[in-house]
Amino acid sequence: MRTLQRLGSLTAVVMLGAVLVVVAGQRQPPTFTPEQEARLQIREVKDGLYVIPGFDGNMSGGNVAVRVTDAGVIIVDDKYLYSYDFIAAQVRSVTDQPIRYVLNTHHHFDHAGSNADFMQNAEVIAHKNARANIVRNDQTGAPRVVFSDETAVFLGGVEVQARHVGRGHTNGDAVIYFPDLGAVHTGDLFIWGQRLDGSTLAPFWDFGNGGSAAEWPATLDKLLALDFDTVIPGHGPILTKDEVRTFRRNLQTVLDRVQGQIEAGATRDNIASRIDTNDLGWPLAPVRLQDVYDELTAAR
Repeated sequence: MRTLQRLGSLTAVVMLGAVLVVVAGQRQPPTFTPEQEARLQIREVKDGLYVIPGFDGNMSGGNVAVRVTDAGVIIVDDKYLYSYDFIAAQVRSVTDQPIRYVLNTHHHFDHAGSNADFMQNAEVIAHKNARANIVRNDQTGAPRVVFSDETAVFLGGVEVQARHVGRGHTNGDAVIYFPDLGAVHTGDLFIWGQRLDGSTLAPFWDFGNGGSAAEWPATLDKLLALDFDTVIPGHGPILTKDEVRTFRRNLQTVLDRVQGQIEAGATRDNIASRIDTNDLGWPLAPVRLQDVYDELTAAR
């Protein structure tokens, strides 16, 4: 399957809202149709900024941002354990410059799976909690460089910022900001659209790795305070600030509905049956609504 054979599949066991990494399940890449392959090729977002698309966690991985400078390349995220060759080939198709830095948006192995390979010639940087999650989950490629609130890489006259704006998807989420281009890569703090198989994406609060549904809207408020007009989500197409606002509003709606049902006497066992999210376009599994119930009732 040409270069896309380097992309990996995701094996995850979801238990009480926590994703347990099963590295052995990444060994065999999925098979893509020609139409899917075409969708996964690198494309330009803005002058000097590209994306290697990713639409899901179990086939195509996360979106990889590629910032090209005269002194080297900065990429954001690196898909699966065996995606190194694929990503390197995609980058070579647009520049001869080497990859100098990899910025992780979080630890999940459809976003940080190739860290170890890239660390042979580049520096991988992540939030300190993302590194701790990588270590605790026995993943490879724990970054050598971490930050607490904010850091930046300066390369070839270009500044790329990594900011931790709060908890949401995990406790180690980083927003990658390209201030000269008015663009951001949000990681899975913001996802949108359909997976390659046509099913609909919905947010996942990974409580097992410090995620928080209750704090997520406030985290997005800090993201929205940045000056940008172009968004590379963790998964999905290139979008704008308006879609982030819609995503944030939908998250708050879920929280409000669960809180309302708690006040009306709902229990953990029946909360999912009392919440409808069809109007939001989010197919939320019952356990996710139970997780929100747990978080909101624990805070009372």
